[in-house]
Amino acid sequence: MRARQFFLIGLIAFAAAVTGVLVGRYFLPAPPQPAAELHAVLHEQLSLDADQEQRLEALEASFAVRRRALELEMRAENARLADAIAAEHGNGPRVAAAVDASHRTMGQLQKETLAHIFAMRALLKPEQAAKFDAAVTRALTEDPQ
Repeated sequence: MRARQFFLIGLIAFAAAVTGVLVGRYFLPAPPQPAAELHAVLHEQLSLDADQEQRLEALEASFAVRRRALELEMRAENARLADAIAAEHGNGPRVAAAVDASHRTMGQLQKETLAHIFAMRALLKPEQAAKFDAAVTRALTEDPQ
């Protein structure tokens, strides 16, 4: 009887946590995304010439495809994590492996995002790059609240 009570309490706590996350995502406004701020700086504040705009659009299109692929992989890994949690009901080897896989993909997305930022920066003139650098620093250090 005792094990059954612990399992039920754990299940209720897990359901409450998931519900809290879902409610928070639905009712609380999302913080501004650093990518949106950088996009605004690039297109609205740096007075890019036509060649810069064209090369930037090509970079953004290419990166959008890669970013979407990595985001889909993270969703798939989250599903594998959910399956592992359902199977193990604890922090077992399948859960640990699923978490590690998810972290690898998140890390890959971060690395590719940085490579994209550096590629965009390479298109800029020195005075434009200084403004862009300031926006990158703000995006990485500002408290979103």
